[in-house]
Amino acid sequence: MSISDTDLAFEVRPTDTPTPRAERESLLATPKFGTVFTDHMARASWTQGLGWHDRRVEKYGPLQLDPATAVLHYAQEIFEGLKAYRHDDGSVWTFRPTANAERMQRSARRLALPELPTEDFLASITALVRTDLDWVPSGEETSLYLRPFMYASEAFLGVRPSMQAEYLVIASPVGSYFAGGVKPVSIWVSEDYARAGAGGTGAAKCGGNYAASLLPQQEAYARGCEQVCFLDASTGSLLEELGGMNVFVVGADGSVSTPRLSGSILEGVTRSSILTLLAEQGREIRERDIPLTELLAGLRDGSVAEVLACGTAAVVTPIGRLAGGDFDVTVGDGTAGAVTTGIRAALTDIQYGRAADPHGWMHRLA
Repeated sequence: MSISDTDLAFEVRPTDTPTPRAERESLLATPKFGTVFTDHMARASWTQGLGWHDRRVEKYGPLQLDPATAVLHYAQEIFEGLKAYRHDDGSVWTFRPTANAERMQRSARRLALPELPTEDFLASITALVRTDLDWVPSGEETSLYLRPFMYASEAFLGVRPSMQAEYLVIASPVGSYFAGGVKPVSIWVSEDYARAGAGGTGAAKCGGNYAASLLPQQEAYARGCEQVCFLDASTGSLLEELGGMNVFVVGADGSVSTPRLSGSILEGVTRSSILTLLAEQGREIRERDIPLTELLAGLRDGSVAEVLACGTAAVVTPIGRLAGGDFDVTVGDGTAGAVTTGIRAALTDIQYGRAADPHGWMHRLA
């Protein structure tokens, strides 16, 4: 896809205090996830009866909130995450942004927030990247992480949907998720806490789901693991997802399974892309319920060869160990398997322009 005229919908109001070039280049030399932000942010406001208005790119800075602002009391908030990649010719692209826009609309619907049109979503990220183009890094596996989000901004304490909302996009230059190369992670399987239940907000990308994962994540750290995996809330027996990533299980026969979208699992853009690429490889793919007992038995008898997680930040993460209250099992030989490394390379080669893009997943921003 190419740049469209809708990119001009956001008025650019340049900052009066741009980051000096030398300082910016120093920050880009060793970017860390979510700690440094660009000079600007994109923004639009929504008012009931008026709709979306005042689309602009303005100086990055603090938000002024009334103490009664609805989001602070009722957590009416959603967000997205995607990246801008600089290709060898200097152009800048992003990966499947329409899918992110559509998921944000589904999240808004579930949280009773206004739905942002896809063209506004695309225009906002394009306008911000064009304005802060010098912030897009060019090192290997570096990118500019884009965080669109929306919150209820009306100052009102009644329990009802807000009649005002703010949409923003901020951007942070990031390096490789894996310093020193891709490494398998250890996973603690939480059997005491659930991420989301049937009829809840599990399929929406909202802050409350992540807040619910933080205490179990602390438990994982205390148990010597880096991430936590949640089971279904109804039976406590089926794999669902990590705190922020989807899960895949690779059989010794080359088949691949992933938990079905039950309504309590986030529909990941990376997950969807992996399913497409694996199908093109001719692999048997099943979206189904995966009992924890089945996975553990498969790891012990060798019928399960690899387990991996996927998401925007890490792309594809090999899982080397699964631990829980009464088990501690190594996945394969504890290293990243061929399917995991192959699918990660296939995705990143498309994202960075090193391979053809037959599906039209890449969208040019600048």
